[in-house]
Amino acid sequence: MNLRFRCPSLRAKFSPVWWLNNGHLQTLYCVLGDFSKTDRVQYNRKLIRLMDGGTLGLDFTPPDLSKIREDAPIIVVLHGLTGGSYESYVRSILEPACRAVEDGGLGYRAVVVNFRGCAGTPITSPQFYSAGHTGDIRQAIVFISQIFPRAPLLGLGFSLGANVLTRYLAQEGEQSRLSSGCALACPWDLAKNNDGLRNSFIGRFYSKAMATNLINLVRRHFEALSKFPGHMIAEHIPTVLNLKGALLDEFDDNFTRIVGGAPPDFPFASAQDYYKWGSSHDVVSGIRVPYLAIGAADDPVVQHIPMDGGGNGMVIMALTASGGHLGWFQAGPKGSIERWIRTPVLEWMSLIGDVLEHPTPSRGPRVYIEDGYYREEGRDGGCKEIEGGGLIDANSWKGINLQGL
Repeated sequence: MNLRFRCPSLRAKFSPVWWLNNGHLQTLYCVLGDFSKTDRVQYNRKLIRLMDGGTLGLDFTPPDLSKIREDAPIIVVLHGLTGGSYESYVRSILEPACRAVEDGGLGYRAVVVNFRGCAGTPITSPQFYSAGHTGDIRQAIVFISQIFPRAPLLGLGFSLGANVLTRYLAQEGEQSRLSSGCALACPWDLAKNNDGLRNSFIGRFYSKAMATNLINLVRRHFEALSKFPGHMIAEHIPTVLNLKGALLDEFDDNFTRIVGGAPPDFPFASAQDYYKWGSSHDVVSGIRVPYLAIGAADDPVVQHIPMDGGGNGMVIMALTASGGHLGWFQAGPKGSIERWIRTPVLEWMSLIGDVLEHPTPSRGPRVYIEDGYYREEGRDGGCKEIEGGGLIDANSWKGINLQGL
């Protein structure tokens, strides 16, 4: 696998557009910019029910998958902290990746796994999601692999989703159903990066913005979350909704560390204990598929990046001098603004999807059906499709949270 020739943009310099010349401006433009008319993407949503009663929203693109060859690669996307399939950073990759080859695209398919409660996915159990919990993505990948058994699955994660992706790949090792991983702006060491946010003036601004997004998400699902009287989630909702000017770790201390995943891991005694458990910087040595991580040295959210890749020969670490958090905006043709990051990611996906050989059927434990649920032999959990979903125009999404975080 020769990256020099297959992914030449990784060796090219990223030059930010002149008026977004530092990490803060790059990040703020990702949050405040208007991307409603660029990278148009439509999805067909499928809802899957997990055995604990929770629900995930799987958004497939292009909506009509019947015209694409059965063995076309599928990019499995994990979004950021409170985002979803509508995010501009997601669409910037999926629009060209899923465009027809004759129109200059890769001709691939993609599915965005929307975490519990995100992007309009309903809350149907007393469990939330987190940067460390991988049980939900594991079940989603089982489902995808069963309905598209001939398609190689390529992982792509953004920010919090990059951390979940990294932990999944490390935990699965040789049994990973994903043939590769690509992590953008991964938070790695959750404790150190939280300290970086808390201990600087501008960092506290980002920390408060992310905490506000999470509080708004809880508020949006207040009625659904209140349907579980007697569960520990119910007693913590009033506290969360009354937080004023909270930082991210204060939200995590009052909510995520308690209900951000399943027992026996959850609950944790403190947010710091959750951060230590949920980090990904110390697990990359366990990854056994090709894996590319790209970060920016001026990312104001992620300030600690382990460039040694855990000493793992399957891991490639790339760092640009600038780009902010999920920004990487550069000047495009005729005065436009475009994301530099899409070029190296598409080169990577093309290398993995079109050049490398993939095992068929996919790796992992044998899957069987019990009471309508897809289940893995020797493992807990399961998932099945339920009614709901339908067509979604990602560009017209009107959410309650700041985009881009």
